[in-house]
Amino acid sequence: MKPLRMWRVVVGVVLGGVLAACTSFPPPPVTPEPPEKMTCTPLPAGEPLVGNWLSTRQENGVVGELRTLFTLQADGSMLYTEQIKRPRQPSQGLSESGCWWREGEQLVLRTLDSNGLPVDTEDPIYENRYVVTHSSADKLRLRGMDGVQYSTNRTSQGYRLPF
Repeated sequence: MKPLRMWRVVVGVVLGGVLAACTSFPPPPVTPEPPEKMTCTPLPAGEPLVGNWLSTRQENGVVGELRTLFTLQADGSMLYTEQIKRPRQPSQGLSESGCWWREGEQLVLRTLDSNGLPVDTEDPIYENRYVVTHSSADKLRLRGMDGVQYSTNRTSQGYRLPF
């Protein structure tokens, strides 16, 4: 190889190294922080709504029985399970978990997970309010903001809707 060509190759390699050293690598992608998970607030001792409450009802235009189970824990956590039971067909349902509390005569349910997946807690659809129209040791009547009435009976601790 001629000395001039070799000189050009060496200069090219050196300049390439200098240019490479002067360039910066792009910053790593920024991963957004997941929103802080809401923590449930324990209820006062003796809260009468703590327990499992089962409602079964018929609705116009729906073939089958709608079953709703409200599981309200003393630690402020809740499970909400709704299921439609139709003749000769498998049950279909919704299972939500989150927190609950009372505001006066209203029961407030805040869903954090729906069917096992986290929800957008900023979406108002995941906060449901029910007016407590009657409460006793074994019966609870609720009226949803949409007007749906739930006449529930207390069930045993640990009761779950069969699928």
